[in-house]
Amino acid sequence: MTSPTRDGVSGATWVPPSGKPPLSARLLRALWRGLPARRYEAGWEPDLDVPAADGSPLRTDHYFPRAEGDFPTLLVRSPYGRGVPWSPMYGVLFAEQGFHVVLQSCRGTGGSGGEFHLWRNEAADGRATVDWLRDQPWFNGALGTLGPSYLGYVQWALALDPPPELRAMVVQVGLHDPHALFHRGGALQLENALLVGSGMTSQHRGLGTFVRATLRLRRHLKRMTRALPLRGSYVRGLGGDVPWLDGAMSHPDAGDPFWKGASTGGAADGLRTPTCLISGWQDALVDQTVEQYARLRRSGCDTSLLIGPWTHTSALQEGWPEVFAESLAWLRAHLCDDPSGLRPARVRAHIGGQGEWRDLDDWPPPTATGQWHLAPDGRLARRPPEVSGSPASSRDALASFRYDPADPTPSIGGPLVSGTAGRRDNGELEARPDVLTFTSEPLDEPVDVLGPVAARLRISTDTGYADVFARLCDVDEEGRSINVCDGLMRLPTGPEHPLEVTVPMSSTAHRFAPGHRVRLQISGGAHPRFARNTGSGEPTLDATTLTPVRITVHGTSALELPRVRAER
Repeated sequence: MTSPTRDGVSGATWVPPSGKPPLSARLLRALWRGLPARRYEAGWEPDLDVPAADGSPLRTDHYFPRAEGDFPTLLVRSPYGRGVPWSPMYGVLFAEQGFHVVLQSCRGTGGSGGEFHLWRNEAADGRATVDWLRDQPWFNGALGTLGPSYLGYVQWALALDPPPELRAMVVQVGLHDPHALFHRGGALQLENALLVGSGMTSQHRGLGTFVRATLRLRRHLKRMTRALPLRGSYVRGLGGDVPWLDGAMSHPDAGDPFWKGASTGGAADGLRTPTCLISGWQDALVDQTVEQYARLRRSGCDTSLLIGPWTHTSALQEGWPEVFAESLAWLRAHLCDDPSGLRPARVRAHIGGQGEWRDLDDWPPPTATGQWHLAPDGRLARRPPEVSGSPASSRDALASFRYDPADPTPSIGGPLVSGTAGRRDNGELEARPDVLTFTSEPLDEPVDVLGPVAARLRISTDTGYADVFARLCDVDEEGRSINVCDGLMRLPTGPEHPLEVTVPMSSTAHRFAPGHRVRLQISGGAHPRFARNTGSGEPTLDATTLTPVRITVHGTSALELPRVRAER
């Protein structure tokens, strides 16, 4: 049993309550394997009301180690409720390791007062919670923050004006820019938008409500994503109107006043709070994590980066032993003066295709960008192709295809927030007539690609309205084509002559083994991951006309790969 703790400022005495963590949390805790041994029994003080910035009550649970002494505090603020999985993963596990854990429901969720908004209240409510912490007799003045996804966003919001007590942050598969979650390359990330909307509106109401909402969304997804017009089509699938989701989907321009104040990325500029970043190569937010790391490094902030073979959800499932160990080591180092668990390298990246971890001094590591040139007959060559004995011209057509929005090219795997994310066999997709592939000869040595990938393409269309989706794939000896990374770009409206566009395809760390082939896949979309380009020039949400388009890829197009010398 914890001995009473005395607050040296107020003289108040805190008597730890006798409550055990909820049964659901204890049962799930018992199932985990491969985690560090517990140091303490965890106690639980539920349903505290913490005043928000406007006085609204923020419902909060307090987990703590049952032991004598002072312990640092972790603040975990969530719009997804305070039950499973958050209670065992953050409340119980970290209390067992010697931390007070304050697990709080964001405004308008999980029993907290007020109305939820995607970004407007988190900075002020986070500061109000720290004000409350200062008055707690068990708070020793050492504060860390922790959590994934939107739980990362609230950390960046607090870091915009960090309180002096904030000594460490751990941002797992985290968000800092809501606009980039909903829009990419000029297109609406439709499936992610709907999944986020469903999760935000249902998960904080309990596991049963969340499961029913997920099943309802899955049942209605095809009808919702193919509706004309698209605006409002989600209502039946999500069970009602969601005003903040309407707003996010309706404003594709990041410079629109609607998004003012949404991004908390500026928190990393000049930040001095040691920050640990964790992501996965198939995480929907990996680009945001890489950007966070770059900004922190430019600021001279103490930071580390771990990127594993995970999706947005699998990082907290099969990846949880690594994620937990990384998080715990960082928090102990900076809140408990115990650096013994830190790894010596600043960056640790999992190398896809090799299945091994690699420690690096920085990200991206020094690389030489190599160009793989698109050539006739679907070839991907290391040297620029020739046409009729002369170097290829940007006007030389290499291949073309017809994209029909009435039968949109489907999305398979990739960086989604759903269970369908990740690496998948692309064979069925590549057999479609609206998908082009450019493939290298079998490699005679390993090729390691570490860093940002891009496709520099010469593209023309017959209507002026089209998207281009580019995907890097690894083709094994049996011909299986597995996606590595990808990106989509809405083409500038223009005449039929070729336009040069660069399609950012995210970052990766991947080894193409000897005997494997490098493949660039090109199509006119990936639906429903991205809202289809209707080809009519109408706004995405209001379009009612579907117009097919012919897309042609021209000479001097290339795949840009950041190569490092392969380690044997």
